[in-house]
Amino acid sequence: MAERIFTRAMGVDEAGGARPTVEAPFGEALAALGAERPDIVGLTADLGKYTDILPFRDAFPARFFNLGMAEQNLVAAAAGLARTGFVPFATTYGVFASRRAYDFIAIACAHANLPVKIIAGLPGLTTGYGGTHQAIEDTGLMSLIPGLVVIDPCDATEIAAATRAAAAYPGPVYMRLLRGKVPVVFEPAGFEFSIGKARLVREGGDVGFIATGFMTERAIDAADRLAARGIAAGVLHVPCLKPFDAEAVADFALRCGAIVTAENHVVIGGLATRVVEALHERGIQRSVKRIGLPDRFIECGAVPTLQKRYGLTTDDLVIAAEELA
Repeated sequence: MAERIFTRAMGVDEAGGARPTVEAPFGEALAALGAERPDIVGLTADLGKYTDILPFRDAFPARFFNLGMAEQNLVAAAAGLARTGFVPFATTYGVFASRRAYDFIAIACAHANLPVKIIAGLPGLTTGYGGTHQAIEDTGLMSLIPGLVVIDPCDATEIAAATRAAAAYPGPVYMRLLRGKVPVVFEPAGFEFSIGKARLVREGGDVGFIATGFMTERAIDAADRLAARGIAAGVLHVPCLKPFDAEAVADFALRCGAIVTAENHVVIGGLATRVVEALHERGIQRSVKRIGLPDRFIECGAVPTLQKRYGLTTDDLVIAAEELA
């Protein structure tokens, strides 16, 4: 009898693999920040349990606000708090922030250059609940808002560091959230996050992976497999879609024979688009294979099944690199 794979519930994390994990790295980092800074406040749109902000709520209940299922009001309240000297972190799902509250983020936050931090859960194919809950186009949409920083972190280490960097940044930030048990890919000791900077993970001249979000973990694993087959694959991690480190992308591409982009997002308007633009503007000619989601809404289903169906696995990265190398 064939194995039956079920869609996981909203509150169940999707972490897998052999790497160690950290529970709720965003919430723990925000709680630590709250102990240092009395101006940090937390807000959510009735999704505290599912956006890992409960450690902050438990530590600072007087500085935590649940606005209910009203995302526009969530952003407006955060903007109001920012105008009175607070640094608000507002959590909801990425689809609700980027679709329902888009104008409020653009005008109430970005137009006024307020230090509102939008923390967006369920990015791309990290939920099996279909097109109503899968934020598959959010980084492209949010990158169009002037002055808004857009971050897609790779792992628990980077989430914690990016949370601290977002708090220090004087303007608005949109950050995708990996929740629950989040893998540790980068060594925490000495790790620093700089807004607008890419991170060179490894060199390799045959083919280069340029990845963002959790796809960087898969790019690293793919590079390991390719090395065993005699193919030298480099990995450049780009956690900031905006500001975008075009110079690092260009320099990396010059050292690679071909490029594979990898993102948990539609291939229109996200990382792949930014990479191709950066190369074109600098006159750099390289074959580019885009790994990401197609221009369509994704159906409901088990997350591993969907990621395999739409080509977001390590195997897919290996195959794409071998075709170009």
